[in-house]
Amino acid sequence: MSQQSVEPQIADLAHGWLKQYKLEYHIEQDAPNDEIKNALLEYESKQGGSGGNRPDCNLLLKDNKGNWWPVLIEYKGYKDRLVKLDSEGHVANRNAKGQPEFKNISQYAVNGAIHYANALLHYTSYEHVIAIGITGYKDSATNKLHHELGVYYVGKSNYGAGQRIGDFTDLSFLAPQHFESFVEQVRNLTLDPEALEKLKQRREQEINISLVKLNNDIYQNEKGISESGRVYLVAATIIATLGVPNKVTPLEKNDLKSSEEQGNRDGDIIVRKIEAFLAEKKIPKDKQELIVRTLQNTLTTDNINRPTKGESQLKRVFCKVVDDLGIYYKIGLSTDFTGRLFNEMYNWLGFTQDKLNDVVLTPSYVATLLVRLARVNRNSYVWDFATGSAGLLVAAMNEMLLDAKANINSPEQLLIKEAEIKASQLLGLEILENIYMLAILNMILMGDGSSNILNRDSLQDFDGHYGFGDTSKTFPADAFVLNPPYSAPGNGMVFVERALSMMSHGYAAIIIQNSAGSGKAVEYNKRILQHSTLLASIKMPIDLFIGKSSVQTNIYVFRIGEAHKADDIVRFIDFSNDGYTRTNRKKAAINLRDTDHARQRYQEVVDLVRVGKSALHYLEEKDFFEGHIDPKNGADWNQTTPIDTRPTLDDFRRTVADYLAWEVSNLLKNKKNEEDGLGKI
Repeated sequence: MSQQSVEPQIADLAHGWLKQYKLEYHIEQDAPNDEIKNALLEYESKQGGSGGNRPDCNLLLKDNKGNWWPVLIEYKGYKDRLVKLDSEGHVANRNAKGQPEFKNISQYAVNGAIHYANALLHYTSYEHVIAIGITGYKDSATNKLHHELGVYYVGKSNYGAGQRIGDFTDLSFLAPQHFESFVEQVRNLTLDPEALEKLKQRREQEINISLVKLNNDIYQNEKGISESGRVYLVAATIIATLGVPNKVTPLEKNDLKSSEEQGNRDGDIIVRKIEAFLAEKKIPKDKQELIVRTLQNTLTTDNINRPTKGESQLKRVFCKVVDDLGIYYKIGLSTDFTGRLFNEMYNWLGFTQDKLNDVVLTPSYVATLLVRLARVNRNSYVWDFATGSAGLLVAAMNEMLLDAKANINSPEQLLIKEAEIKASQLLGLEILENIYMLAILNMILMGDGSSNILNRDSLQDFDGHYGFGDTSKTFPADAFVLNPPYSAPGNGMVFVERALSMMSHGYAAIIIQNSAGSGKAVEYNKRILQHSTLLASIKMPIDLFIGKSSVQTNIYVFRIGEAHKADDIVRFIDFSNDGYTRTNRKKAAINLRDTDHARQRYQEVVDLVRVGKSALHYLEEKDFFEGHIDPKNGADWNQTTPIDTRPTLDDFRRTVADYLAWEVSNLLKNKKNEEDGLGKI
C-alpha cells in the first residue's frame, strides 16, 4: 500500500506559523499584487505548459531599507520530496542541455519554489526572491507529523539558480522581529569563484539555446523586417524592459495596446520608455538623442505598428524577446550578452559576402585572457579601436570592478570608483552603426559603461579625446585590447599601429590572424616596434572561433613607450592545447567542454608572459621558449621552439647500443642457420 500524502497537514502547519507571526499571506492563484500574479501567469508552468503557475503560498515582506522581498512557498507531502539536486549539488531544474526538468520541478518542493522565483526574476522588477520548500510525512508507529524545510535565495548573484541559506525548522525567520537578521544572512551569502563560474556557464549555454529559438521564430514568421531592423527591435525591447528602481517602471507586454492612435502606437510607447530610461541613467544628452533617433526609425514605421487581428507586429516581436531572453538580461549576467545575440543573428542569416562576416565574436574566456595580458586593473584606462559588440570592453570592465572590490574596503568609496570606471575609464570605437547599437546595449546592460562608445572610424575620425562629456580632454589610455577585422590593412595591424602611437605607456594585447606576424604586415610591425616592445607571441587553437572557418590566430602582447631592441626577450608560447574540446555542430547543446584544466591553463599563460618559465605547470616545456626577434624584420613574430640537432652523449650511447644489439642478433641468426643446415645433412 502506497504512502498517503500529508500535504494538507503540511500546509496547515505552515499557515499556522504565518498566522502566529501575524503575516499576511496568499494561497494558490492569489498574490500580493498584480505584478506578481501576472508574472506567475506568464511563466511556463511546472509541467512545461504555458503559464498558470500557482505557488501554494506567497508573501511580500519589506526590510528596514525599504526593499521588498517576495517569498514563494511550495508544499509536498512525502518524506523524500524536499529537493532534487544534481551531481554538483545544484538544484536540478535543468538538464545538461539547459532544458527544464519539469519532472523535478513538479515533484520536489524546493525545485518548484525556485521555478516560481525565476518567474518573478523574468517578469517583474524584483531582484531578490526567497524560495521555500516544505515537505513531511507521518510516522506510522506514532502517527506523529514530521516536517523539513529547504530555504533558498534566488537572485542576480546566483543567476537565478538558487542558493541554500541555512538550516531552519519553522518559518519564524519571516516574523517581523527576526526578518532583518535573516535578510542580513542572505546578504552575506557568497559563492566560491569556481561554483559561480559554473553557474554562469550554465546560463550562457541556455542563452545560446534561447537565441537560436528567438532567431528562428523572427526569421521564419516575421516578414518585412530588415536585418538591422531585427537588431534594433531586440535592443529597443531590452532597454524598454530594464527599468530603473523607483524611477522608471519596466515596460510590460500588456502596456502595448496595438492602438492606431497617433502618438499612442506601440512604437511610440516604446520610444517614450526608452527616453525615460536613458534620461534617468544620466547618459549624455547627445548620446541619448543618437540612440533614440536610431531606434525610432524602426519603431515608428507604419507597417510594424499596424494591427492585424488586434495585435501589431511590433508587439509580437516585443513579446517574443521578453519571453525568450528576459530572464537572462535581468539577472545581470556579466557576459557579452549582445555579442552572443549578434553572432547568433548573423550566423542564422548566413552573411558571408560582406563586412559583417569579418566581425567575429571573441569568446568571453579569450576576452578575459586579453584583458589580463594587458594588465588591466581598477585604475586602468582601456580602449578598443574595433569594438564590435563591446565584448572586450565588457571583459575589461568586469576585471576592473573585481579589482576595485578586492582592494577598496569603504562601501562609499567603492561606489564612487565603480561609477568612475563605467563613466570615464572605457572607450570604444565602432564604425558599423547596427553593431555600434549592440555595443551600447551591451554596456547599458552591464550597468552602464556606454558613455564613451563612439560611432566613429578609429583610423580617420578619432583624435584621442573623450567623445562625450569633456570632449577637449584626452583619454589617458594605458591598456589596449583588440580583435580587429582581418580584412583591414596588415590583417588589422593598422589599428594596432594607430592606437599604440597615441599611447605613451601601458600594455596591449591583441588577437589577430597569425599571418600578420609572418609577412602580411611587415611595414606596420616595424613601425610599431619603434615605440613598443613585443613581450610575447601566443599561438592559439586553430578551432578557437566555433562556427567560423578554421583560421590560425596568435595573441601579441606589447609594452608601450619603449622601442624594441634586438636583445629584448620575447616569450613564445604554443597554446594550441588550451584545455577545451570544441565541436562545430549547430544542434549541439554544448560546443565547448573543459576537458583538461582549461581555466588553469589560461591563467598559466598570463603568468608565463609575466614571470617566464617558473610558471610552467599544465603546459609542457616544449610549448614555451624565450627567444629574440629582429626589430627591422617584422615577419619573425611566430617562432616555434627550436629543435637542437646536435648529438649528445646519450644519443651516442643509444646508437652504439642499437648497433651492438643488431650485431648480436645477426650472429645468433647465422649460428642458428648453420645448425639447421647440419641437421638436414
